[in-house]
Amino acid sequence: MKVMYNTIWKFTALLFVIALFLGCNKNNKMFSAPYEEGLPPLDIEINPTDKMQPESGKTGVETIMRIKGLDKYKDKAIIRFNGEKAQIVELTADYVKLKVPPFASTGVLSVAIDDIVFFGPQFTVLGNVSIDPTFQVGVGTNNTVSDVLFLEDGKMIFTGSFTNYNNKGSIRPINRLVRTFADGTYDASFRIGTGANNSLNSILKLGNYYFLAGSFSGYGQRNSDISNLTRIYTTGAIDTMGIKPFRRPGQTDTLKYYPTFNGGFDGNIGNIYESEGKILTTGNFRYYIHRTYDKPNRLETRDTIILDSTEIRHIARLNLDGSLDKSFRFGADGKAMAGGNGSVATVYHNSGALKGKILAYGSFNRFDGQSAGYITRLNADGTLDATFNPGGVGADYNVSSVTYNNVTNKYMVVGDFSKYNGVAAIKVVMLNANGTVDQSFQAKTFEGGNPFYAMQLNDGLVVVSGDFARYSNIARNGFMILNSNGELNGDYNTSGYFSGFINKVVETKTEDGKRALLLMGFFSRFNNEEVHNLIRIKLEQ
Repeated sequence: MKVMYNTIWKFTALLFVIALFLGCNKNNKMFSAPYEEGLPPLDIEINPTDKMQPESGKTGVETIMRIKGLDKYKDKAIIRFNGEKAQIVELTADYVKLKVPPFASTGVLSVAIDDIVFFGPQFTVLGNVSIDPTFQVGVGTNNTVSDVLFLEDGKMIFTGSFTNYNNKGSIRPINRLVRTFADGTYDASFRIGTGANNSLNSILKLGNYYFLAGSFSGYGQRNSDISNLTRIYTTGAIDTMGIKPFRRPGQTDTLKYYPTFNGGFDGNIGNIYESEGKILTTGNFRYYIHRTYDKPNRLETRDTIILDSTEIRHIARLNLDGSLDKSFRFGADGKAMAGGNGSVATVYHNSGALKGKILAYGSFNRFDGQSAGYITRLNADGTLDATFNPGGVGADYNVSSVTYNNVTNKYMVVGDFSKYNGVAAIKVVMLNANGTVDQSFQAKTFEGGNPFYAMQLNDGLVVVSGDFARYSNIARNGFMILNSNGELNGDYNTSGYFSGFINKVVETKTEDGKRALLLMGFFSRFNNEEVHNLIRIKLEQ
């Protein structure tokens, strides 16, 4: 029966194919695949290597691009300056004269005719933002720059994940730590040996020492016995101590060297700060770690290193020798406070009315057992601050970046949220010092990507970076400067393509005293120019 059904099916299918073939022949038609022969090319000639006349100018100026044959499509042609539509002033068979539109930025011109796009020369839109040529960073670093410490003599120390700085690492190791002069040139007198064996996220100067924090286990000649935190001299060498290890009777005494700073954590340390002359540490750790070096193993056959651990999550304070300060974030029962139920990052207030307080943010919705909308604040003693965002629910999803300006007393908060305190706040929100929303700032729509970082400057302008392509339906390729109300500032948004991530922005000055911003992070292009993770940009008035 099964064989018969298969035979009938094959016979029916054969009849269908024959009928289809005869039907096609009956109408005497032949069909080819759609677009098999391709669309006819447009008879337009444009050379992307040609130069605009002039090659640069401010918005509103006129410039000429050589292009042949565009006059035949004058009713269809749309020309854009790096994404912003230009006004066509004159169009001939050989060239087109254009007016640079508002909010245009440096980049290539594009000519669109229906679905066909031609790319032309680059035009530099002049504005109030440009890379500072007096900052002599050269080719920059080969990986992320995370933090900077400004020294009294004008020099700077940068930390991060890099192993090279302006190609000087081929002469002497530059592993995650470098000192420069004020103009960015490499300071070879800073002797760090082999440096850190993994990333350094934060640096702090206390007394005659630098404290380093991150995700590393060795520094210089001490290639072990470090748990993400250590202390070095201001010369760059690690501070070490000699320990006589356990010896059985009859064995000769010996001396071994270990890091003098004896304390650390089992996970990444994001930041360290000075708090009442002690070291405040924050990050995604669970246990504090202390080492005992001069005790024997259980059988007393040899010396060993004993690791003691104490559970304390996310935020802890250490004494200058590395011992744990149990007067901070420990209860009367001797147990540490719970911390967050997700990842935690922090902002520390080192001055002003909020001095000593710690803003915590991240992927948590509970902190120290209390409900928290991905952001909360602690008092200087480590307890929850009830004056922060009173009665508010915070963000409705993760917060990825927070900065605070001590002059304007505003927080800039960035994340994956769409609401803050139940009110629409898409990806970026400005908060008052008490954690409530500043309604005067209204972020617009982001397209093509998201913001990752925002910071308000002392004059109220707001720097925003990310991987977005458009903001408020205006082309902005990953970097922009907003007015304090969230609107794009026309004078400060002519810079071209930005690619990467900014970790930190610091207001500073150029060598000739002009206003500038120091940008640190992991990025490869700014204003369509190749850069490497560390630049200084000028902000003209």
